[in-house]
Amino acid sequence: MSKRIRTGALTALAAAGLTLGTVLAAPAGAAPRTPGFLAARDLPPHPSSAWTAGRITRGVPETVAADRCLGRALPGHAAAWHREFRTDLDTGARQITVVLKDTRAAKSLVSRLNRDIASCPARIERADPETDAARRDYGALDVEEGARVHGLHTETSWGASDIRLLSVGRDGRTVTVVDWAQLGDFGDAPVKAFKKTTTRAVDKLH
Repeated sequence: MSKRIRTGALTALAAAGLTLGTVLAAPAGAAPRTPGFLAARDLPPHPSSAWTAGRITRGVPETVAADRCLGRALPGHAAAWHREFRTDLDTGARQITVVLKDTRAAKSLVSRLNRDIASCPARIERADPETDAARRDYGALDVEEGARVHGLHTETSWGASDIRLLSVGRDGRTVTVVDWAQLGDFGDAPVKAFKKTTTRAVDKLH
């Protein structure tokens, strides 16, 4: 099919109110361009299993709504994308990126996310008295408009122990969250490597 014929066909579909995947979801130039995402090689190295990256997918994952740390601020954004990462063992990760209408809105979302993550342990313990939760602030990173790294450890009364690293970063009106988790405690968290991952995530947005 020639470029002229293909363009005409797409225009006709758009005029008829039809869609072809997400290409015709909005007029040309109206939707934000998909931001850059981490690759599998950008994740903190796993000692015994390679990372596998999923596809970059439009929207915020439905499971985020139930997340005590991220579920109040991330769902509902129209211009959002995510990518899942996994290993063959007990470690997984996710990146969620949102493009806001302007930098003011992006700054507001960053502040909300950092506050929600900081107060997340209290909500976890209120929701489940059998779980103890603790957070550590691993500080800010000097990348683009900044990023912050948090650690979250949860332990149940029956001994299940999970460690999670979360970071929130911004470049202009684009906000990204990187979320890494595995079995273990704070001593098992690859904080230094995760900071490099976060810096890479923000650098790759645009």
